[in-house]
Amino acid sequence: MSQSQLANAQVTLPVAAGQVGRLSQALMAMVLGVFVIGMVGFSHIDVVHNAAHDVRHSNAFPCH
Repeated sequence: MSQSQLANAQVTLPVAAGQVGRLSQALMAMVLGVFVIGMVGFSHIDVVHNAAHDVRHSNAFPCH
């Protein structure tokens, strides 16, 4: 290959690489959601629990 061909070459990732990226993003979003709703929402620290409770009500998420 000449220098000009190397400069114009495009690198393409396999389709699976894009799917892995989307899958990892979806899994991280689910883990964050479970943490926020499950762990913080049922916290015994009143300030943390009340903040999560108010957020759930403002997002119309049933909590009681």
